[in-house]
Amino acid sequence: MTRLAIVRQRYNPAGGAERFVSRALDALARQGSLDVTLITRRWEDHAGYHSLTVNPFYLGNVWRDAGFARGVRQAIAREGFDLVQAHERIPGCDVFRAGDGVHRAWLARRGRALSALGRLKLKLNPYHHYICRAEARMFADPALKAVICNSRMVADEIQQYFGLPADKLAVIYNGVDTQAFHPGLASQRDAVRAHWRIPAQAPLLVYVGSGFERKGVAAALAAIAPLAGVHLLVVGHDKHAARYQAQARALGVAERVIFTGAQKDVKSFYAAADALILPTLYDPFPNVCVEALACGLPLFTSTGCGAAEWIRSGENGWVRDALDVAGFTADIASWLQARADWPSLRAHARATVEPYTLEAMAEELLGLYRRLLG
Repeated sequence: MTRLAIVRQRYNPAGGAERFVSRALDALARQGSLDVTLITRRWEDHAGYHSLTVNPFYLGNVWRDAGFARGVRQAIAREGFDLVQAHERIPGCDVFRAGDGVHRAWLARRGRALSALGRLKLKLNPYHHYICRAEARMFADPALKAVICNSRMVADEIQQYFGLPADKLAVIYNGVDTQAFHPGLASQRDAVRAHWRIPAQAPLLVYVGSGFERKGVAAALAAIAPLAGVHLLVVGHDKHAARYQAQARALGVAERVIFTGAQKDVKSFYAAADALILPTLYDPFPNVCVEALACGLPLFTSTGCGAAEWIRSGENGWVRDALDVAGFTADIASWLQARADWPSLRAHARATVEPYTLEAMAEELLGLYRRLLG
């Protein structure tokens, strides 16, 4: 039996990367050929796999990440796993899953939306310097056998910034539980809308995610402002949420926007909505896009989102530059005018993800492991 270690530092129930790791762990643990161990500081309750806690003391995020990486390397040397797959930037692992993308690419995209002072602060932040150094060391480490990319966008960025050969890059898209996330959830639509006091017939967009600045909540609010009657559910946590609530009031859309805070189970919000909006500056491939498509929701997303690779404009969604607010408004307006086509949009959205089940993802991962183990 192959001893596989999966490395992820901590669990955040609202985090898309963590939800992916949880799903992957569950799917892999069901494979009789694998003995799976999660190496982590802390995680949710689990069954079907082992966990190994690495939780050294730290102060500040640089010390936190560096201390965890050092502890993981010590644990790997001690335990003698057959394969180690890291979801953190840790040199010396066999496989790295680039679920967070390329940090240098994210900094470049974020800089587009900042003032000169904001870009200077970004440049001087020691944590970003640490992450970029760790990333470069990891990609240059001779122990690295393969990189799992959750989109073609990420694979291209790794080649661009680090020059890794194509045969080291495996594009394996996020899987989704197509039985848990499905168009039939729409049967909850009226009840959920009644609970949140959303008109039954109002066009409703849903945004799901934490980190409002990166994922484009400001753009989503501005995009719906000229479109009377369009409502927006903002599902997720952000420490600056009050800033976005103030923006909604300033734009005159506060009565059409509901901030729900973080929610452990988001299926009911997909059930209530007509489409997902995610004008993200940078997202390698967010789980929310896979989940929403599986529920039959078309996407309004950006060129900085890996999920854009799945979108055919006007068929299962629309794609714009993250900063093109007028473009998002125009696309939403086109969607509103084609309300008779919404059933077709929903059907195409669902069909997009049907091949990407958790089982199919696990099989692709197993195929990669077999190849690496010879």
